[in-house]
Order: sequence, then C-alpha cells, then structure tokens
Amino acid sequence: MSSIVSKEISLSMAEHGNKILQRSTRKKLKKFHERRGKEVKSGEFWDLVVLTAVDEHQRVAYELQIKEKLCRKELPLGVPYHVFADPPGCKIGNGGSTLYALQHLEKIYGKALSSFRVILIHAGGFSQRLPNASALGKIFTALPCGEPLYQMLEIKLALYVDFPVHMKPGVLVTCADDIELYSIAEGESIKFNRSGFTALAHPSSLTIGTTHGVFVLDSGENCGVSEMEYTSCQQFLHKPSVDKMYKTGAVRKRQDSCESICDAEFVYTDSTYYMDYSTSESLLNMLKEVEPLTCEVDAYGDFLQALGPGATVEYTTNIANVTKKESSLVDIRQKIFHRLKGTPLNVILLNNSKFYHIGTTEEYLFHLTEDPTLREELGLLPVAFSVCDCKKDLGSSVACVMHSVLHPSVVVSAGSVVEYSKLSTDVTVGERSIVSGCLLDAGQSVPCQTFMHSLSVNLNKSIGFVTVAFSIKDNLKHSVSSPAQATALKYFGKSLVECAARWGLPPESLCFSGDKSACSLWNACIFPVCPDLRSSVSTSLQMVEAPQGSSVITALKDLRLVSLQEALQNKNLEEMLRFRRGLYEDILKEK
Repeated sequence: MSSIVSKEISLSMAEHGNKILQRSTRKKLKKFHERRGKEVKSGEFWDLVVLTAVDEHQRVAYELQIKEKLCRKELPLGVPYHVFADPPGCKIGNGGSTLYALQHLEKIYGKALSSFRVILIHAGGFSQRLPNASALGKIFTALPCGEPLYQMLEIKLALYVDFPVHMKPGVLVTCADDIELYSIAEGESIKFNRSGFTALAHPSSLTIGTTHGVFVLDSGENCGVSEMEYTSCQQFLHKPSVDKMYKTGAVRKRQDSCESICDAEFVYTDSTYYMDYSTSESLLNMLKEVEPLTCEVDAYGDFLQALGPGATVEYTTNIANVTKKESSLVDIRQKIFHRLKGTPLNVILLNNSKFYHIGTTEEYLFHLTEDPTLREELGLLPVAFSVCDCKKDLGSSVACVMHSVLHPSVVVSAGSVVEYSKLSTDVTVGERSIVSGCLLDAGQSVPCQTFMHSLSVNLNKSIGFVTVAFSIKDNLKHSVSSPAQATALKYFGKSLVECAARWGLPPESLCFSGDKSACSLWNACIFPVCPDLRSSVSTSLQMVEAPQGSSVITALKDLRLVSLQEALQNKNLEEMLRFRRGLYEDILKEK
C-alpha cells in the first residue's frame, strides 16, 4: 500500500472517530443541561463537589461565585459544593491540596465519607499564563456554549456526568484547566470499581508524552483495538524522555483494525484518576504523620510514580521537573512511596479520546477561535449569551464573544475573544486580542495581539479600577533578580524601562510589588488606579499606544500605580460580579 493511500485511510479513520466523539460529547452535555437547576436524586450525581483554592481570598471568591451559580440555577441542586484553601505558608502543590482537602472532608463528614463519591477539582493558583482567569479563577473561565454560559466548572461536571453511577465510594481527581473528550461503545460504561488507583489514559504522540505522565502497560497487552479497554499498569513515568519510553516498553504500535488511533507508534498519557476510599484514607493517615507540609507535592508525579509492580524509589530523588527545590521534598516523596507501594494502578484506555489544555493565552485563543475540531465537538459558538449583531472581521479563524453587550457598529477581528464586556459605538478590536471585563467608549480601538482585563480593587478604603494590558506574547513569569535589571523585561516587545519613559516615569520610579528578587511583568507596578471603569480602560489604552509613538503621555501623573499581583491581592470581587450581573440582566432583557 502506498504512503499516500495509507495517509488517506488514516485521515478517513480520524474523521470517523471525530464524529463519534462529537456525538458522545453532545450527549453528555445534553444530560448535564437537563440537570442544571434541578434537585438531583441520590446516586445520579456526585455526593460532594470539591474545589481547591490557593488561599483564603481565592476560597471566598470561589464560594461567592458558586453561590451565584446556584441562585441562577446553573448547577445541579441538592449537592454540597465545598471549597478548601491551602494552608498559609509555603506552596504545597496540587498533591498537598489533595491531602488537605481530604483532611477537611474527614473533619466535616467523619466515617460517612466512606460512602461518598467525590469529585475533587484542582483549581488553586493565579493563572499567570491566562491572566483573565486570575481574579475569579480558572475553574470559572467561560466557554462559548450553553445558556446561561458554561464555565469550566460546568464543562468538567458535564463531561464526567456518567461517572458517579458506576463508581464505588472514593475520590475522582482532576484539573480545572483541561478538557477530556472520549467515546465508548453503546451499552458500555466507564466503571471505577476496583481497589487502589484507576487512571484514564489517552493515546498520544511520543512528543506529548515528554510533557505528561506516561503509562507502561503490562507486556503482551493488545491495546487500541476497541474504544475502551481495562488493563493494569507496570509503571508510571513522569515527563519521560523518548528514549526512556522505548526502554521501558511504554511505546505501543497501532493495530490495523483500530480506527481511532492515527499514529503508528504512540504512548498512553494521563489526565484524570480515581482512588478508592481506603487508599484516600491511607494518604490522609500519612499526612497526619508528616504535617505541616513544607514542600510542593505533585498529585500525579509523586502519587502515581509510587504505583505498579515496576515502581522503584529512585524517582524520589529526581528533582529535574521541580520548580522550587525544598530540602524536605525527597523525604516526603519517600514516605509517599512507602505508603503507596503495592497499591494497584488500574488503567482505563480511552482509545477514541482527546485531551485539550486551556491554560495559556495562546491555547485559549487557539481553541476558542481557530480550532474547528473542538468547536464541533463541544458545539462552541462565535457568539454565546451576548447582545451582539456586530461586524466580525472573519478570516481563517472566527471571533468569539461571550456574556457581553456590543453595539452593532463594533468590529471584532478574527482570532479575538471578548468576554464580560460592554463595547460602544464604532469600537474596534484588533486581531488575536483578548478583552475581558472592560467598558470601551465610542471610537476606541484595541490594537492587535493585546490582552486587556479590568479589575475592581479596594485601596485606601475606597473602590478603584485597574485595567491591566499586555501583549499576547508577553511573558509575565520571566523575572530578573533586581529592579536595576528591568531593562531585560519586555513589554510589547520593548524594554520596560523604555516604555516607562514614554509614560513619563523616570527609571528610578519603576518599582515592583512582593518579592524584589523576582521582578517581572506580573509584579511590575505600572498600572494606574482610576476612579471608574471607563477612565481605567482609556488610560491603559494610552499606555499600550505610547511606546509605539514618539511623544510622552501624562495620563499617569498623580495616579497610584499597582501591579497585576497587587491588584489581585486587593480585588473587589463583589464589584466585578456586580458588573457581570448588570450585563447578565441587559442580555436577558434583549433576549
């Protein structure tokens, strides 16, 4: 068979798999939609829904938003929704969040927890790579589908809507910023009814395997034949090299009869996993022995690498993928390893499945405006729950408008997203831009590849407004060791010091909030606090435009300047949600 014919057959099989995936996903969304705002019967939904938060401020923010969702009947009713904050002090990672969430649940429910089916969503963090999710949380990131608008919380609950019925008491662990789509044969069910851990596995390229967890399955297994298969795992690899995948036997070869897997060679990568009650109880007992945690624990790398007959203690000393190397990390890892060693790692192979990550501005723009596959699978719309009859400058990608009110004369260019905003007459949004929570006046223009997000803040016992603006390509996490090195920080492709000069700020006035040994765009105090939302957006637009011109602006004179970090620490959540409620009511009136 020629390579051209073989490629055409693979593409045809992939198309067929996509159509099956689309039908399966729409079916789950429909089932969840029917449960929105209704009391669920015992056994047909989760007994407990748990979100983790990075601190008490985020916990309060999450609880307030869940309360509003329940009042608007956007979630199933009759189920406890809990939010648990990480303890103050050092970062503990999503593994630490898992352990402390289990501890909170035990304190609330005691032995009754042994009969509950729990979904635990890791939602803590400040979303530095997707700043429009920083204030209200990535689990509340909007997606252009559903009415009222779906956020990531609804999407997660919808895609797992079939799980609780076929799950024995325990905890399903998942993340807030990814989407897993899957299909299984008619009449089959994904069952979480085995002891130990049970993980979902997705066929992926070897390249993707280097940035994810990879399962080394029992040898001799004939995988990839049907849409879903149950198997066991010899060993779990955390972000392995391609060479290690081959050496450990993780690389699989596609079966000719398989329609859903396109790559001739592939690996199975991780996403969501389940642990039964006795396993979660064992981890909780370990926490009681070692708390307080003083290092970051990974709920995937540190838990799953301890499982399977091929697991060895060697990984506990490998800190290559660790962000912050605490002295206690190796000791904690070894305690986890010895606690979990011998625990089964069951794997459910979802051979017709896809894994999407929406955690950066680039991923967000791509999946919402350019990716036709996800658009078809989830039924994403160019305009969702909005008043919008505007001109959309469509190219190869589409514009996306969510929960917003736009005047008919507004132009939103291809590849751009507008959410939770109000745009007046003749406003223009350039290509590949994000406008979030903003109020744009008549004739204003957002340049191409610009990120703009407005926040309300409480400073000096009064309410103010801050509109942060960055280039889509800016790296907010890149840092230098002192303010004197700020010339190395790039803002819209230019030195931050050079930009400050265009804003009328001398180099010595450029300051940073928080840790002065890690100066970045995240904590650069460059955004003015304004008395109202309208002037805040207008002033930030001047800031964005100034470095491209030759004149110096005076708009920042006499205004207090804060960083995005500082604005988030002082955010006025109630005011931000009040603005969204106003848009919600305006949209309902129009509809």
